[in-house]
Amino acid sequence: MSLTLDRTVPPAERARDLLFHSRHQAGPGSRRRAELVVPSMHCGACMRRVETALAALPGVTLARANLSTKRVAVEWSDVGPPPALIETLDGIGFPAHAAELPDRQYDADLRVLLRALAVAAFASSNIMLFSFAVWFGADPQTRQYFHLLSGLIALPAVLYSGQVFYRSAWQALRHGRTNMDVPISIGVTLTFGLSVWETAQDGPHAYFDAAVSLLFFLLIGRTLDHLMRARARSAVAGIAQLVSPAATLVEPDGTRRDIPLTEVMPGMMLAVAAGQRVPVDARIDRGRSEVDRALVSGESAPVAVSVGDELQAGVLNLSAPLCLEALRPSSQSFLADMTRMMEAAESGRGLYRRIADRASALYAPVVHAAAALTLIGWLAIGADLYQALTTAIAVLIITCPCALGLAVPMVQVVAAGRLFRSGILIKDGSALERLAEIDTVVFDKTGTLTMGVPEPVWTEAEAREQESWLPLAAGMAAHSGHPYSRAIAAACPSPVHVEPETVTEQPGSGLEARIESAVFRLGRPGWAAPANAAGPEVSVVLSRDAEPLGSFRFRERLRPGAADAISDLKACGLAIEMLSGDRPSPVAELAARLGLEFQAEAMPADKVRHLEERKRQGRTVLMVGDGLNDAAALASAHVSIAPASASDVGRTAADLIFLHETLAAIPLAHRIALRSARLIRQNFALSVAYNLVAVPVAVAGFLTPLLAAVAMSTSSLIVVLNALRLTSSRRPETQDG
Repeated sequence: MSLTLDRTVPPAERARDLLFHSRHQAGPGSRRRAELVVPSMHCGACMRRVETALAALPGVTLARANLSTKRVAVEWSDVGPPPALIETLDGIGFPAHAAELPDRQYDADLRVLLRALAVAAFASSNIMLFSFAVWFGADPQTRQYFHLLSGLIALPAVLYSGQVFYRSAWQALRHGRTNMDVPISIGVTLTFGLSVWETAQDGPHAYFDAAVSLLFFLLIGRTLDHLMRARARSAVAGIAQLVSPAATLVEPDGTRRDIPLTEVMPGMMLAVAAGQRVPVDARIDRGRSEVDRALVSGESAPVAVSVGDELQAGVLNLSAPLCLEALRPSSQSFLADMTRMMEAAESGRGLYRRIADRASALYAPVVHAAAALTLIGWLAIGADLYQALTTAIAVLIITCPCALGLAVPMVQVVAAGRLFRSGILIKDGSALERLAEIDTVVFDKTGTLTMGVPEPVWTEAEAREQESWLPLAAGMAAHSGHPYSRAIAAACPSPVHVEPETVTEQPGSGLEARIESAVFRLGRPGWAAPANAAGPEVSVVLSRDAEPLGSFRFRERLRPGAADAISDLKACGLAIEMLSGDRPSPVAELAARLGLEFQAEAMPADKVRHLEERKRQGRTVLMVGDGLNDAAALASAHVSIAPASASDVGRTAADLIFLHETLAAIPLAHRIALRSARLIRQNFALSVAYNLVAVPVAVAGFLTPLLAAVAMSTSSLIVVLNALRLTSSRRPETQDG
């Protein structure tokens, strides 16, 4: 169901629809919350307009827009009828609906931008060739011929490429407001119109090159911005893919049927087959199995579960069917909570983005005022209309924020290329800004500081004794896909051959083999040798007729470059911590090896709370994690990095991804981010200096629209060349694969 405004629908019915899409909000007082999609938001000014209009409605307590997802979260007091959210947004020119925009809409927007950019690039390059001939002294007849050709090329470019700005400007004006696209549209239109007039009058000047070049540079910035925002959207969508939209309901008479996930209520009995994920938070009513709780704890090792154990939504059932009792509806499940945490984290705004937002709010009225005052001033001192209009157009063009618009995205693109060549992918350009601001680094353990692969360890005395029993253990382990079994099998180059039909696997316990009337077990100590107590560090025991033959302790293999990376980060003055969902013993052992502060048995919500506490202390945190359980923390942190081996959701939630195994990517990315921040500040300074010099010159009438376009393009080129300095480095920054 969509909540797009239909004026034929009575207000009472629209109110019921809004309530249907909203949910109760926990906390003091009675409140409701809804998320609305606002497709036409595309800049900071739009975002503030939406937030201000909704916040002014009676009963609304919160209105927070998110440009990455083009959504706005609204909370209101659940006393009386719901506020007129949809009507209000439609009235200010921002149609909204509650259903999530399909990905194809974002793809369609990108295709429009790319086509418009291609047309503007083709037109501007060709028109500039004609302009060079005119500048270097073409005779009047040739000049007129080139002006006509330029006009014919510029007309479709201005109409087609300019529609990106014209539509936005018209939408703003028809609702009594302005935005950055209004002066851009006016400048392009007046420049093209003046050029047509000059050409018709056989005048010496035409400014078709200025109009099309202006569109070209502006579209570069608009396309880069769209790409960066679109990539940020997919993190939340990835979590929804962990659970199918349906659940298998077990009726009291034993029959089964699929029902939508939204219809699952507490107390219902659900069936989950091996290989399926748990649909909602539930308690095991019947059955025993092993589950992958990586989503919750980050640990990929299977965990044995049985009747009475609680499972969170998204946990993967591995080995046997289970019958579960639903504890909470899907809207209140563990996955739903993770989604909300990630959405809240994605609403954050960086410093440079806030600067750009404020500039966009001031740009339109300041430029309009400057151009209008220039026109009036020149008319007042006796200039003719043509000269006054030409000067005003030059002011409009020269104040175009091309250099300012490219200041941030150009550095981001160059830095992204530099990082990619070093094996690091950046998904959100603002991540570089945030990475340069960090003072604390928080690592996950399994899959991040370690490779997530267990390896057996023995003392020297145990290593001498294992020759008698390790080959048998490896032969049994070869018949299981359990991570411990794979590690045992890999530890012995010459295993004993064990016939497959003699081996059975007991879910949650281990392997059992009957060989020559003897029963061999390889698995949990309490199952393999129940009468012989094993130390707490022992994970697997090999026994014969319940008598232990040998034992295995495991530790995770350290990720290459971990120790050096931590040393480099500490040398930069950064505080280093480790948060893990694993047991205290292995976490403490690894922390001692690397010299880290640590917290063990940290659930996803614990990790988010830890990061929020650091934020309250004024710390800016880089989160490095890989698992499903790290997704909310990765999204909540000031900035986040994940390895390419991370889960799909972990990779999606992270701002950067490193492709090689080595952790040297972390200090490398930090160094590039620091240099990028310096270049962005320099670009801002260059842009401001350009306007301080160029605007008075244009107002004074020393610039034609063509010279204004050249000056604008030159300032943009300077910004681009400054950003390209990032491709050089005095320090080698390559990584070994």
